[in-house]
Amino acid sequence: MYTPRHFAEHDLAALDELIAHDAFVTLVHQQDGAPFATHLPVLYRRDGVRVELRGHWSKANPQWRDIGGQSALIIVHGPHAYVSPTWYVDSDQRVPTWNYATAHLYGRVETTDDPAELEAIVTALSDIYEAKHDSGWRFERTTPDTRRELRGIVGFRFFAERIELKFKLSQNHPVANQRGVIDHLEQHGGDDRRAVAAMMRTRLNEEARDET
Repeated sequence: MYTPRHFAEHDLAALDELIAHDAFVTLVHQQDGAPFATHLPVLYRRDGVRVELRGHWSKANPQWRDIGGQSALIIVHGPHAYVSPTWYVDSDQRVPTWNYATAHLYGRVETTDDPAELEAIVTALSDIYEAKHDSGWRFERTTPDTRRELRGIVGFRFFAERIELKFKLSQNHPVANQRGVIDHLEQHGGDDRRAVAAMMRTRLNEEARDET
């Protein structure tokens, strides 16, 4: 991933932040000489520098058949927002751009069809997302329908071997320009705009603390 030094992040807490914002990722590998991508939710675990993701495919998805042991890429999609040059205090800055945060994780994949592991993955995913909607639905592990459904999926574990974090948040601009962008993003609303503004404000505050 092209990452100018202004936008490179090295603290893995930034990856925690991205996954907390959106754990629906893109898993890419090479299949028959061409890139093949699947979009799917994942479970995230980090222990120091060790990062592991878990999830599952439909068994009808061919990606699982030959991905085991291959190098793979997982793209974590953070918030993003258009930035108008009219928001800058510096009148010489007249180029529109896009602010965003993303992570590229490179590593290897292990597949599994172990029923206990599949149950654990599906249960954890459903618990996370059903809790956000307070629906009361729970994954029933022991019903015949559940066992049949589990036979239709393949699970995976992804072990990150290299992580690239890019937070393009106007860091190459004067502080006044950054504050102008934050103000406009907050005023225009929208979840992604507000999330980008929050990331920008957090980093400005951290820089101010470092200078005192």
